Amino acid sequence: MLAARAVGLALAGAGVDQVFGVVGSGNFHLANALIEGGARFAAARHEGGAATMADAYARVCGRPAAVTVHQGCGLTNALTGIAEAAKSRTPMVVLAAEADSPHSNFHVDQAALARAVGAVPRRLTDPRTAAAEAVDAVATAVHERRTVLLNLPLGLQAQDCPPPGALSLPPPPAPLEPAGDEVARLAEAVGRAERPVFVAGRGARGYAAELRAVAARSGALLAESAVAKGLFHDDPWGIGVSGGFSSPTTAELIGGADLIVGWGCALNMWTMRHGKLIAPGAVVVQVDDTAAALGAHRELAFGVHGDVGRTAAALTAALPADRSGYRTAQVRERLRAGTAWRDEPRTDLTASGRIDPRTLCVGLDDLLPAERLVAVDSGNFMGYPSMFLSVPDEAGFCFTQAFQSIGLGLATAIGAAHARPDRLTVAALGDGGALMAAAELESVVRLGLPMLVVVFNDAAYGAEVHHFAPGGHRMDTVAFPDTDFAAIGRGYGFEAVTVRSRGDLDGVAEWLAGPRRGPMLIDAKVVNDTGAWWLEEAFRGH
Repeated sequence: MLAARAVGLALAGAGVDQVFGVVGSGNFHLANALIEGGARFAAARHEGGAATMADAYARVCGRPAAVTVHQGCGLTNALTGIAEAAKSRTPMVVLAAEADSPHSNFHVDQAALARAVGAVPRRLTDPRTAAAEAVDAVATAVHERRTVLLNLPLGLQAQDCPPPGALSLPPPPAPLEPAGDEVARLAEAVGRAERPVFVAGRGARGYAAELRAVAARSGALLAESAVAKGLFHDDPWGIGVSGGFSSPTTAELIGGADLIVGWGCALNMWTMRHGKLIAPGAVVVQVDDTAAALGAHRELAFGVHGDVGRTAAALTAALPADRSGYRTAQVRERLRAGTAWRDEPRTDLTASGRIDPRTLCVGLDDLLPAERLVAVDSGNFMGYPSMFLSVPDEAGFCFTQAFQSIGLGLATAIGAAHARPDRLTVAALGDGGALMAAAELESVVRLGLPMLVVVFNDAAYGAEVHHFAPGGHRMDTVAFPDTDFAAIGRGYGFEAVTVRSRGDLDGVAEWLAGPRRGPMLIDAKVVNDTGAWWLEEAFRGH
């Protein structure tokens, strides 16, 4: 058996059941072996898209994903997606062929590239142990929540080796129990607080029940960071997303807290609006199972080093009785009135053949089925779908924004759609990001994904336009002629509509009501004379 085949079979046998990639000569045999072993393979049109698809798949379903690429240029093409995954601590394995000779056209220092973007480099060293080394790389990715680059030297892949046999991942490490004195200190802080707010982040996904229980005991309101949007979707004391996407009501309630506890949440400048959501004198605490994360972004009163679920359970047990805290009759009435952005008064700016993006999103929110999955690209538009489209739970929102690169949204949606085929996936893109990723529109059609792609088309890199135009700078480098995305979509095999007013969404309603045999693309000509306040904060932050 060739080592390439043994590695592919071993990876599939160890639980890598979904692989994305672009296949070339260096990873051809490996990809076929993965399929032989039972893994599903989805071919992308660009390695950057393939890496982001794998990232999104792992985020949404919680299982390890893999991306496979050709040596050298295949890997460099994938680097932006790998950097996003590494920054997000996504458990993902990059299976990259590697040139043996430094004189090869394909030779680059692949291990150095991995380290440069925060991934963990590994390399197969011996054909006799290659299968076990590959499975060990998966174990590192899963148990340490890391993105691992596994380099597969071409010469080693072609050598004979014994069949891999039955290989499985070692059991995961036990969740980290918090120290008793740290739990006691947190219980004391909760006992003193009159208006506690718990903010759950990526590390809290999967622990909604434990956090709801401890919040009820603590009298705390429940908020989420953007990457955990939906975690408390149906909780009567949930107040929505904390940060730049907060509604005025949500921001006011968080700003009134005298205790803020971040559960698996970095409490970074985005989640806390550069500290504006923290009232003077408020006690700030962070719970995380990674010691280096505690206090990394802001000064804390103290940190609790422990697993979110175990710490929540320990705190529930440490509190003697339920407290009313922030859960007063007055706050209850405010929450009943609504904390969502669509509940806030607004003036519809739809005019001159361009639709207000808020009107667009409210219209879509009314039309879309409740079981939906929203994937959002980066850019000036990104707040509108993030704020105005509701999701049923934390698995309904995929937000690849750790590297803040535009152009990842469509691939994010493709990976997420593979993870949750039971839901309608909605890709929210800006026109710049959509053009960067246009090749993957073919992937949507070829892979049979009946998703909805919404292009917020303002014919510009809107963030730069609204940031620099007030200074009198020339805009021809960031403003472009209008693109007919509906025509592009039809060319790839989409159904498509151009939307300039809410009435133009009738075509979307017909598609949603029908069999949805293929995907739908909306070319939304959005109002382009207003900037996004959340990006104004971002520019100030940099």
